[in-house]
Amino acid sequence: MAADILAEITGMLVEIVGDEHLLADEVTMKTTFNEDLALESIEFVALAELLHHRYGAGVDLMGFLSEKDMDGILAMSVGELVTHIGRITHASLTHASLTRASAGAAATGSDG
Repeated sequence: MAADILAEITGMLVEIVGDEHLLADEVTMKTTFNEDLALESIEFVALAELLHHRYGAGVDLMGFLSEKDMDGILAMSVGELVTHIGRITHASLTHASLTRASAGAAATGSDG
């Protein structure tokens, strides 16, 4: 799952900064947004929008960044974002599965 998320984020980054500046195989879990990619604030905003469209409101990049101090933001790696998205999407999938299971149990219980 992390590899899939990494590939999707890499695609988004290539879309944002252009493939002439970023080769997709250059992005790893250890790649930093500031030092390695030199992402500017407007590019972070564009990434936040793409993440929102792909993963929904639960993956709030600006909210995630607001939990960090300046040093944490400057040192943040792509892997940290991948892990965050993995947690959010896993929690969403778990919640959806539990909701479906509850609905199925309720429907089965009402038949009897």
